[in-house]
Amino acid sequence: MYRFLLTPRWWGINLFVVLAIPFCVFMGTWQLGRFEDRVQSHEQAEKAPDPSTRAAKPLDALLPVDKVTSGRPATATGTYADQFLVPGRKLDDRQGFYVLNMLRTDGGKALPVVRGWLPGSATGARVPAAPEGEVTVTGDLQASENSRSDGVNARGGLPKGQVGMISAATLVNLVPYDVYDAWVTLPEAEAGGTGGAMKPVPAAAPEGSGLDLKAFQNLGYTGEWFVFAGFVLFMWFRLVRREAEALRDIELGLVPEDPAAAPEDPATPDPAPAPAPADPDPEDPASPDRDAAGTPVR
Repeated sequence: MYRFLLTPRWWGINLFVVLAIPFCVFMGTWQLGRFEDRVQSHEQAEKAPDPSTRAAKPLDALLPVDKVTSGRPATATGTYADQFLVPGRKLDDRQGFYVLNMLRTDGGKALPVVRGWLPGSATGARVPAAPEGEVTVTGDLQASENSRSDGVNARGGLPKGQVGMISAATLVNLVPYDVYDAWVTLPEAEAGGTGGAMKPVPAAAPEGSGLDLKAFQNLGYTGEWFVFAGFVLFMWFRLVRREAEALRDIELGLVPEDPAAAPEDPATPDPAPAPAPADPDPEDPASPDRDAAGTPVR
């Protein structure tokens, strides 16, 4: 009865099932592994000391930025150059903007430094001037932002002097010098009172190290892939059962193999022919061959 499984049509269905189920299981396992990695990273971050409490090191010694070096205090020496405002950034549930200055180091490359945060709109805002001359800054190291980072404006179209994303890929198009693929945020107001009106911006946790919404999305995707695998197997069994039941009904004579070729029932009477229309009565006064008086019309 199940020899139909060896037909060409069912070979295609069987091949699809054989490939689809392992693929769904693999994708579900991969998503589960990503969630477990996030849990492990979160546990390690909870046990590790606060990166900002560690001793400051030169910037070049902490690059490239990863989950270990993110948040570590980094020192750099240079002079402040171009200044940009980063709109659409929240602090303490208030809308505002970052004040970002490029620190030109002795090596020629520039380090983006977030000197602080101010409330309100960045358009037409008055910002405290950056310190002049050579300065040494110590700030919490951060990786370049991307389109998935909180507060980032990747749409563009901002006024001159504003940027929506703190990243080397964005800033290198706005300044005539190289930019470090990292940035620092000052943990305290600048000395001398020039940054006293600004609030320090706390360092953010490295991406992929906490149990945020994205981590639980991986867990949800895990369940979806395993559900897909079960659905494929369920539909295969359903199709096999329907095919087997149809063949069994044909063998028992319950369903003809070709309904179009089924013989006509001899007990069914032929339909009676429709009666022919009656000829007009020649004696009928209303006949078209007689006039109103009933006289035949020649």
